[in-house]
Amino acid sequence: MAAYLSPPAVIHGEHSVETRDIVAEVHHRHPHATWAPRTDGIAASTGIETRGWMLPLETAVAPGNGGGLPSAGPAAAREALARDGFTEQDVDRVLAALDAIPAPQTVEERTAPAWEAVQSYGERAARGALQIAGLDVADVDCLITSNSTTPALPGLDIALANRLPLRSDAILLPATQWACVAGTRSLALAADLVAADPDRVVLVVISEALSTTYQPADDTLESLIVRLLFADTAVAAVVTGRPRPESVLRLDAAWHHTLPGTRDLHRLETRADGTHFVMDRRGPRAVQDTVTAMWEWLRVRYQDDPESWHPDVLLAHPGGTRVLEYMEQTMPDGWPSGLLEYSRDSYTSGNRGGAAVFDILRRAHDAGQGAGSRAVLYAAAPGLTATALEGEWL
Repeated sequence: MAAYLSPPAVIHGEHSVETRDIVAEVHHRHPHATWAPRTDGIAASTGIETRGWMLPLETAVAPGNGGGLPSAGPAAAREALARDGFTEQDVDRVLAALDAIPAPQTVEERTAPAWEAVQSYGERAARGALQIAGLDVADVDCLITSNSTTPALPGLDIALANRLPLRSDAILLPATQWACVAGTRSLALAADLVAADPDRVVLVVISEALSTTYQPADDTLESLIVRLLFADTAVAAVVTGRPRPESVLRLDAAWHHTLPGTRDLHRLETRADGTHFVMDRRGPRAVQDTVTAMWEWLRVRYQDDPESWHPDVLLAHPGGTRVLEYMEQTMPDGWPSGLLEYSRDSYTSGNRGGAAVFDILRRAHDAGQGAGSRAVLYAAAPGLTATALEGEWL
């Protein structure tokens, strides 16, 4: 396989959103929810005190520009009220009262500014990754992009091709629905591309505004958890088929695994007020099944000399602390402790979705990894589907 990765560029959301502010907003909006007395404890259990968003919290909780009149409009409402015997004066009062009711933001109101931010952050990450790799925009032969939370057509690939701009013959490969697995799967795809042509330069860009799943009116317990978990991040990295002075990690093998019958466990739903991330309590257990399958892949890969190999660092985005704990509990005997240190560190400032593995990788790189150290990169995503890679620090 032998693909070479330069250090990623990581652009965190510039608006710091404190957990205490989210909790205060939730208490104000849903004081009588069945889970309201548990809100503080649930927030504390995440271990996240602050996260970066591309747009401020006030943007997410603001009402829409329209009022509370029915979608049919004031003329239809006036006609219906008049038919029921309301006087013209009463109709005016009713319509004025309805119009004064704050309406939730529409999908357009919520998504449009986030999509602009996703493009801007993605461009910044792309330029940063190229600078780190010592390359120019004109050197890029292929662009792989992923963003799941702000659907658009044309997508992030076309936006960046114009904003950077890329050569007109550059291959554009958008992967808008990879979600949390984007970090590892994009690298696996990039490795395949440079294996076919070692002279290719592949730029990977992942830009996610996960804060768009913050839905103020949703009063479910799952929505509370979503409010508390997600962060916005854009990341990018360069993959080449030959080592460069800037290369820090060689990718040697990739593994993919999809669990049948699990596509409804975690999902995005688009409703009148925007995008909702829906979680199922069975999700963590299903993700654990992919972890077990990954351990087996590694065991078979090194079965000829199982005592001689273990990763020196495990860069994992399983989506939550429960699966991190499961990974630690099920690691093969003899593996050292602390392999998930950088994964835990990243998670303390929010779940970054598809951008997480690049953020974790950057933290490990900045901490210093000795040449020859072995690394495993892992991520699982709604589907449920997982991808892992293993390689060596240079």
